[in-house]
Amino acid sequence: MPKLEIIDPGWSYGAHYTFSPAVRKGNLLFISGLTATDDKGNLVGKGDIVAQTRQIFEKIKAILAAAGGSFDDIVKTVDYITTTEGYRGTADVRREYFPHGFPAATGIVVKELLRPDALIEIDAIAVLEEKK
Repeated sequence: MPKLEIIDPGWSYGAHYTFSPAVRKGNLLFISGLTATDDKGNLVGKGDIVAQTRQIFEKIKAILAAAGGSFDDIVKTVDYITTTEGYRGTADVRREYFPHGFPAATGIVVKELLRPDALIEIDAIAVLEEKK
């Protein structure tokens, strides 16, 4: 049995990617940094950090569902942002996805992200129920 369980919500990750959408170890789920791409790899919400945040949370939602979890299981998020312009608007998106309380969170301003035109990248850690 592998020590790490790869969680892939059915995305078509090609052989050129060197990361998994998420990895589960025991009851811990580590979600890779995600940018606001659609199922074809195109950026969603160019120039709009709020739209990009919503798209990222939809991707996190799919990963959590594939792992048998929900947003209630997330204990930590990290936002990497390239601009503070409009960043306050991402709080409203967080309220939509975390209606029962917020996880610990960190926000970091960076010069740029690997994905061109991405304004935000988010990674997360969740604690899931033990598998029986």
